[in-house]
Amino acid sequence: MFQHLKKWFGVFEVPGRMLLLGLAFTGLWGCASTPQPPAPAMAASADYKYIIGPGDTVNIIVWRNPEISMSVPVRPDGRISAPLVEDLPAMGKDPTTLARDIEKELSKYIRDAVVTVVVTSFVGPYSEQIRVVGEAAKPQILAYKQKMTVLDVMIAVGGMTEFADGNAATILRTAEGNKQYSVRLGDLIKRGDVSANVEVRPGDVLIIPQSWF
Repeated sequence: MFQHLKKWFGVFEVPGRMLLLGLAFTGLWGCASTPQPPAPAMAASADYKYIIGPGDTVNIIVWRNPEISMSVPVRPDGRISAPLVEDLPAMGKDPTTLARDIEKELSKYIRDAVVTVVVTSFVGPYSEQIRVVGEAAKPQILAYKQKMTVLDVMIAVGGMTEFADGNAATILRTAEGNKQYSVRLGDLIKRGDVSANVEVRPGDVLIIPQSWF
């Protein structure tokens, strides 16, 4: 029996004592945190469409009706108001969908209205924004852009502080049920390792922890 214990649990004999080290090691191993999987290099969706949010500015162009064509802001409540169009919900829609909704509203006054919506100032809804927290030089919220990468994000926030542990940074991906991925910001920024540059997705949260050493 004792021989089996020695084999399975790592029992070592010293004069007058036996040390059951295997169990202690197993306990410590069980307490260790599971490392996050590395973030995939490609994350952008090929069919991504920009979603309008509060703070955006949209240019409404009504064909052959320049007098009612204008740029309007999206209010904090997510609605817009323009000539012949009042309190129309815009938040959460892509520009094409919003254009069709404006056409429906204008059809009450104008026959066969043709509308184009162009977003000229971008903020986007909160659910689509990129958040950078922790040891960034300037932690902030950024509007997502198609094919945006962590390098683009780090340039926008001015890099990391001297206390940052860049290679321990993680991405919290809300689009995947808050799944976490590891990113090597230290290798990317300090060593120029472009293989550490990965794409971000709308709603990502980039977390940069403080170094313990």
